[in-house]
Amino acid sequence: MRKTTLMLVGAAMVAGLASGAVAADKKILAVVVKGLDNPFFTVMGQGCADWNAAHADSEYECLYTGPALSSDEAGEVQIVQDLISRGVAGIAISPSNAPAMANMLRAANPQMPIITVDADLLPEDKALRRTYFGTNNYDMGVGMAKEAMKLRPAGGSVCLQLGNVAAANINERAAGFRDTIAGAKGVDRLDNTNGWTEAAGCPVFTNDDIPTANQQMADVFTANPDLDAFVLVGGWAQFGPQAYAQNTDQVMDKLKSKDLIIIAGDTLPPQTQAFREGRSHFQIGQRPYQMGNEAPDILITLIGGGSVDDPKFTGLDLCTIEEPGICAN
Repeated sequence: MRKTTLMLVGAAMVAGLASGAVAADKKILAVVVKGLDNPFFTVMGQGCADWNAAHADSEYECLYTGPALSSDEAGEVQIVQDLISRGVAGIAISPSNAPAMANMLRAANPQMPIITVDADLLPEDKALRRTYFGTNNYDMGVGMAKEAMKLRPAGGSVCLQLGNVAAANINERAAGFRDTIAGAKGVDRLDNTNGWTEAAGCPVFTNDDIPTANQQMADVFTANPDLDAFVLVGGWAQFGPQAYAQNTDQVMDKLKSKDLIIIAGDTLPPQTQAFREGRSHFQIGQRPYQMGNEAPDILITLIGGGSVDDPKFTGLDLCTIEEPGICAN
């Protein structure tokens, strides 16, 4: 199912749920994402849709929903609040603004199981959900750092491109990257740390907006002509393949010589194509389909009084120049 179709399905289901018209004979298991405009979440939505197809006779239905735009943090919080008020059977949330989501959950005191998926709440708020299901985001950042150090043993200047300032999963990746470079925990910024220094004006924050991500990338390349590494902690810029290609065209000679390396999160189709074209040197992929497809089963287990591991991690897929893995085709 194409992204546009999934977005329309998600919006229609939210409207139907609000009016009580959707799946009146089904109990709703909601998967709430940061934004329907992000192709990463489209894959998660496909996992949810395929769960429904495989469980047509179930008393439950998986609802994939979220705000139209990933930048709409308040909209996501409101959607979850509405689902709680409606009394759905269970909710899996990828919180865009972890503190704001936690504040709402604390006030709403939901009686149905709540889990986080893809992104978690802050450590002090984890009692508000039953488990986290998704990537070990700190380890994802560790993987990025290890590959950066392998590609550039002497270090250099680096710019991290992050997402939403309050997105716990993205911040965990940044922490994993910095801590691994530094060889110590709790490093806020690299400043000639084992040879690595974060460039002036970095990190940059995309607020999960694809055009913003590509404009930032172009601006960073212009402002830092001697930049040694650009790290897309999430795949935002690559989700706009035409703009990303234009950006990397400007530095292709440096990419080929590895005077500039690009490391990126996620392995969606436009990203694996960029990797094959030499527009990145390392991709580290999550498993969004698994998140969307297995979240309903976790919620059903909890509804039935069962227990699940906390956290419950999916794996990571690595694409290196030597071993391209799933990026090979």
